[in-house]
Amino acid sequence: MHHRPSGSETRTSARTNSQGVTHASVQRRVQAGVRRGPSVPSGPYDVTTGPDDALWFTLIHSGGIARLTPDGALDRHALDSPACGPSIITPGPDGALWFTRCQDHRIGRMTVTGHATSFAVATPDSGPYGIAAGGDGALWFTQLHTDRIGRITVDGRVTEFPLPFRGAFPSAITAGPDQALWFTLNRADAVGRMDLGGEVTVHPLPTEHAAPVGITVGTDGALWFVEIGAGQVGRVGTDGVVREFPLPDRACRPHAITADPARGVCWFTEWAADRIGSITPDGHIEEYELPDRGAEPHGLTVAPDGALYVALETGRILRMEL
Repeated sequence: MHHRPSGSETRTSARTNSQGVTHASVQRRVQAGVRRGPSVPSGPYDVTTGPDDALWFTLIHSGGIARLTPDGALDRHALDSPACGPSIITPGPDGALWFTRCQDHRIGRMTVTGHATSFAVATPDSGPYGIAAGGDGALWFTQLHTDRIGRITVDGRVTEFPLPFRGAFPSAITAGPDQALWFTLNRADAVGRMDLGGEVTVHPLPTEHAAPVGITVGTDGALWFVEIGAGQVGRVGTDGVVREFPLPDRACRPHAITADPARGVCWFTEWAADRIGSITPDGHIEEYELPDRGAEPHGLTVAPDGALYVALETGRILRMEL
């Protein structure tokens, strides 16, 4: 999803106002060991760690999937349409990689050997975007343009569940610790929850025009998400209580977020500011400057060796040794 920009301080006390906005205890910018990975001009967008311990990237501008091994070897696999728009990618319960094809409205599957297949989404022009493995052995995905959540079995059978909104733009999705699916409603300023039977609960956010995008399960068992419109990181517990943490640069446009259990933090990309940030469960924020300006960091994942890999849509894969 292409969110374009529209039109450091340090705090030493923590407080939450009546709207649920928490001012983080400490915020500071630091430098990290960054190693530029291989150049991939076709626009790496999202990244995940595969079942083979390699890094798998979507190439949104060329219709491909790339695989990067721990020793730095890069393989590219072209899909059947260069304009299919592969977006979000995740490991499936069947040992393959599953990804959304946002432009031709299909769900893709690729084995670790590079064999690709795809499946049509039932509703035309739905714009599948986020995708995650559920606790029921199926993959669940969002549909940007049709206000639906989809479910696809590993043999390609698709079921769709309508949401109680119009124009909500459901975006990222993740499996929660409660066996439900949690997802962001970008244009409704809300986070949704759907159980495996399709029942929906919606949690409105305190901040108007928050525009949440990425979401993940944090190290504390809550759902953590980023608000690209408000420049905040949010947290919602399975009890529905929402907290928001303003970032030092409210115009940084945070986009994706992932958990790092070994370090006890969540990492997130600041798309418009060329930074990577981390946040602890109590709201302590650190930021890492990227070496290149205009890098457009999007998806990120923690590799098996503990390094953080970031997809830069401008054409590079970045490794951060922390």
